[in-house]
Amino acid sequence: MIVAIDGPAGSGKTTIAKLLSKRLNVSYLDTGATYRALTLKALSDGINLSDASLLAQLAANLNLKLEGQKVYLDDRDVSEQIRTPLIDKNISIIVAYPEVRSVMVSLQRAVAKGKDFVVEGRDITTVVFPNAEFKFYLDADAAIRAERRFKELEAKGIKIDFTETEKDLNKRDNADKKREVGALTLSPDATYIDTTKMSIEEVIEAMFTHIKNRKNNK
Repeated sequence: MIVAIDGPAGSGKTTIAKLLSKRLNVSYLDTGATYRALTLKALSDGINLSDASLLAQLAANLNLKLEGQKVYLDDRDVSEQIRTPLIDKNISIIVAYPEVRSVMVSLQRAVAKGKDFVVEGRDITTVVFPNAEFKFYLDADAAIRAERRFKELEAKGIKIDFTETEKDLNKRDNADKKREVGALTLSPDATYIDTTKMSIEEVIEAMFTHIKNRKNNK
């Protein structure tokens, strides 16, 4: 069983996917973390971010390990390091390259093959797992999403101006929706949930109930 979740930054995907996976007692996969790890590796190695071919080679040889909610790059825990503003500012460049996405999608499918997973990202319902048993698209007002992202960074002790956070989020939204391959889009068969005025618990309950009802009606 694959539960696929798409949506823009700050819509609550990561937090909700983690908790939903626990509620369903299945594994969790954050595909965005794989791209973030690749971005960190490219920046650390001084790779030219305009060289798509070189980045694709880097992706193909990426020493990446996912253990639950932990992300290991070259045997180092980079779970927090990949969530910094530096990665936010550069990831849109890397995820736009078709050559890179092809490699990463293969990696993501390999991780989940033959297993039960809650998977979240930007093109999960449309590209990575188009035949997923359950599909959701989480969304929220841009201002609310920026506020959530700002508070998340603040809680981690990362000092950043709110205006800059909002600017980065808008830039990411634009890049995600306009890229040629793997663009963020609402799949026709996905259940749309606006999380703007919903608590995390309410969103999870709505998704869990939808999954349970669909299973019971089969």
